[in-house]
Amino acid sequence: MRGGLLRLVVPLREEDLDNEDGPSPAIVAWDELAAGMGQLVAFSEGGEAAQPFQPEGKPVDAYISALIDQIDRPNRTES
Repeated sequence: MRGGLLRLVVPLREEDLDNEDGPSPAIVAWDELAAGMGQLVAFSEGGEAAQPFQPEGKPVDAYISALIDQIDRPNRTES
């Protein structure tokens, strides 16, 4: 497995975006995009995670598929 790194990724829900420590345990994901420490990323898990490696079929279960620069959320008003 050359050309990438294994990174710890903490899955976040929308309500977790304001808190750096998400409620989910960290998982290991393959990173060929050079994500920075603390950067938000999108990732896929399971069979979809191995798809970028076909036909070689590398043994990964989570793959960082995008680097997220910004998340725009509408302002919420409490009722």
